[in-house]
Amino acid sequence: MIEPSLTRVFVRDLCLFAHHGVLPEETRLGQRFFISMDVAADIDLAITGDDYTQAVCYSQLCSIASDVSRHANFQLIETLADRIAQAVLEYYSQVVEVRIEIRKPSAPLPYTVREVAVEVTKKRVESIGLSLGANIGEREATLKAALETLARTEGVQLDRVSSLYDSAPWGIEDQPSFVNLCLLARTSLNPLALLRLCKETECLLGRAPGRHWGERALDIDVLFYGQKEVKTPVLTLPHPHLFERAFVLEPLYELDPTLSLSGRTIKDALARLPRKEGDAVRRGQTPFWYLEDLYVS
Repeated sequence: MIEPSLTRVFVRDLCLFAHHGVLPEETRLGQRFFISMDVAADIDLAITGDDYTQAVCYSQLCSIASDVSRHANFQLIETLADRIAQAVLEYYSQVVEVRIEIRKPSAPLPYTVREVAVEVTKKRVESIGLSLGANIGEREATLKAALETLARTEGVQLDRVSSLYDSAPWGIEDQPSFVNLCLLARTSLNPLALLRLCKETECLLGRAPGRHWGERALDIDVLFYGQKEVKTPVLTLPHPHLFERAFVLEPLYELDPTLSLSGRTIKDALARLPRKEGDAVRRGQTPFWYLEDLYVS
């Protein structure tokens, strides 16, 4: 599995005159600030096509920093750095991480120092949906262990977990029935890194090679990654069968009936789905596992 490469774009020592600081004299008189930016971006399309419009522009980065700095006066340069980083992420969808350093050479201190500085790093966080299922072994225990593994993974924050659903096999019918659930989360992992995490979790919890859509101790599908469309040999997003599976649509509807993907709401997709008896039957009316319990050792 080949992950997209990241290109780092640097702007060093952009000098701006602005009015930031705690003291009245700083906001009234102003002073120089030096801003450096380190941006990590997925610009493979720009590089492959030698396409400037797909790249991260140095001049635009400077304009973003200047606009944020001039828009308001901040007491803390930490706040200024945070606002610049957020503005870069909002402007460039291909940026996945940004580091902002702000140096203040004329800080009013009762000591002799060359300068003071702060550094803020922000990563892009996307909303994601995952579907988990199992039809062999201790199914509920395996699903619980998978949730615990995901919850403890750096770069993944679980938000909501659905109830359990008993579901008929999909694709290949001559196999045991499944227990399924869905979850909504946020992640700073890129799509392929998230897929790798899912596959590693499957292997860790007992999944063995077998027939496609056949029996498995654990199956974890990435359903969506924000509104991003991905088409690679190993990953397509949104999931190509998302709108065809009751055992996905039912738990997603439980979690968020207003969720919209590829221009379709989960509520509408579920209403239009041809149903079969037993295709997805909810167990009880409460989530399978309360999130606070996932973090109890």
